Amino acid sequence: MTGAREQELMSAAGMLLDARGTNTPIDDLPEELRPVSLEEAYFVQDRIALAYGEIGGWKVGAPAADVTPMFAPMPRTWIASNDAKLGGRHRFRGLEAEIAFQMGKDLPSRETAYSRDEVAAAIASCHPAIEVIESGLMDPTKATKLSMIADLQMHGAFVYGAAVADWQRIDFSKEHVTLAVDGVVRVERTGSNTSGDLMRLLPWLANEGAARTGGLKAGQWVTTGSWTGLSLGTAGSSVDVTFSTAGEVHLRFV
Repeated sequence: MTGAREQELMSAAGMLLDARGTNTPIDDLPEELRPVSLEEAYFVQDRIALAYGEIGGWKVGAPAADVTPMFAPMPRTWIASNDAKLGGRHRFRGLEAEIAFQMGKDLPSRETAYSRDEVAAAIASCHPAIEVIESGLMDPTKATKLSMIADLQMHGAFVYGAAVADWQRIDFSKEHVTLAVDGVVRVERTGSNTSGDLMRLLPWLANEGAARTGGLKAGQWVTTGSWTGLSLGTAGSSVDVTFSTAGEVHLRFV
């Protein structure tokens, strides 16, 4: 990547930061500033994340079982516990039910790949979660895909519920979930994580993602993709997610 191209991508990051910060979304990045590769989109992500301070974790997911995952940083300041009340910076208010993990041990970058068992042993706890979808793009689902990915992959907030006991015994292929907004069930599905096997995402992030993450760290969160697709809330909406085994989590927009 040339220095001139880096400057263009930094300008893209600045536009998206300004759009988010002022709640004045743009339809898309100007064509000359749009990322043309995943590497460029990740470059923009990382510049945006720097503006929000410490990284508290990573969102990782895949749209199908045979597709390489993608990931994005989650700022620490956007992470909240159950029954969170989320304020005025939220405009799009997208909602996705997810399963998340908190790391209990560091997994530093290394030459030898971590096994699935090693990564599982480093997990401190498993939680139900809601990812709030936000963007500096007016409708991130209609913008150029790499522009959407560059804008933190639509990440806006992360709310986690209580830890699940004996989570290793959960058969996620049979786990049932409901997402309700203002008391009305919007989505009800079973075994619906789009990655096929959500546990494949963590070793992938620990290994393939390490060049960018610097390795996973104790205390960081990893949330593993949507079970419910995208639903939209409004100002004042209450949101309830219930998993059949993995518990429940709630938030409200105020």
